[in-house]
Order: sequence, then C-alpha cells, then structure tokens
Amino acid sequence: MKITLDEINNEQMDVLKEIGNIGAGNATTALATMLNKRIDMKVPKVDILEFNEVTELLGGAEKKICGINFDVDGDINGNIMFLLNMDSSKKLANMLMNKEDHVEELSEWDISALQEVGNILSGAYVRSLTTLTQLDMKISIPSLTVDMAGAILSVPIIQYGQVGDKVLLIETELNEGNNNIKGYFFLIPDVESFEILLKSLGVLE
Repeated sequence: MKITLDEINNEQMDVLKEIGNIGAGNATTALATMLNKRIDMKVPKVDILEFNEVTELLGGAEKKICGINFDVDGDINGNIMFLLNMDSSKKLANMLMNKEDHVEELSEWDISALQEVGNILSGAYVRSLTTLTQLDMKISIPSLTVDMAGAILSVPIIQYGQVGDKVLLIETELNEGNNNIKGYFFLIPDVESFEILLKSLGVLE
C-alpha cells in the first residue's frame, strides 16, 4: 500500500518541514542575488493542508490570484506551484521591474518577470531537494496563470487526487524595504514519488 500525505507520522512531518525551511531559504537567497538587494525572510510556516484549506488561506475560491506552475520529472514526478495574491504579485513585479508606482494591473512585462522569478525560486527549491535526497529532479518551463484560486487549484486536485486531498504547503514572507510579499509554495508528488522521497530522506523503510 502506498503512503500518502494523510498517513505520515510526526518524524516524517518534521523532516518535510526542515526541507521546506531549507528550500525557502535558498529561494530567498537566489532572489536577493538576482535583484542585488537585501531581502529578509520570516521563518517559513510549513504545514500539510487540505486543498480547500489552501483555497481559504488565499481568500476563498473566487479570489483572484497569480499561480506559477511547474511540472517535476526525473526520479520524482509531480507538480510545484508558487502562489501569490494579487497585492503581493504587483509588489513583486514592481520590485523586479524597479518601478516606484503601484500598478493596477499586471502588464505582459510584469507577467514575464514573475515567470522568471518563479523559475528562479522553484529552481532553488528543487536544487535543495536534490542535494538533500540525492535524487535527480528537473522542472519544466513555468506557466503563469492569473485566475480565481478555485480554478488554479482545480488542476493539481484533478491530476494528483490519488495522493490524497492534502498538500505540503510552505508559506513564505519576504521583506525588502517597505515591500512585504507573501507567497505559497507547494509540492505535489505522485503516489510512487512521495514514497521515493520519504525513503531517500531515511524516514520510510
């Protein structure tokens, strides 16, 4: 029988939380290097939540958000999503494009910049996983969607519902000057990959 996120024990949860902390820290360092700015990160909150709890955390199913999605393949298959509410999306776009004025809507240039930063953040996160697990993982070119939270989250729910109705969520908060940006990473491995991940970390026989 395959293990799912619904069935993990405290030891396994602690290891997954530590991976979340390391991954988020490396992602923040990568962003600071890219921007050549000092970026502070609050200690990430790592939790296992049901999809509907993630939706509520983002403000409800009808709340407009920005979602950057990646396919993961190699020794592990699945998805990584990086989610931002619209306020954080605009602040991050301003920071990336070096703009002072608060934008009302994201332009094509803003969306392109957000895709690139999502690529850098997720790449840093995956490299952390690769280093810790010695597993080979690659991520696809990112796809960015601005839509209601319910619509964006329906994709992984349909694709990976067999892993259970829960995801490993990493809530990160970044601060640069007066900019406060809150983002959410989550990793959704398929059933076989989740077992491989836990075994590689030494917390599953």
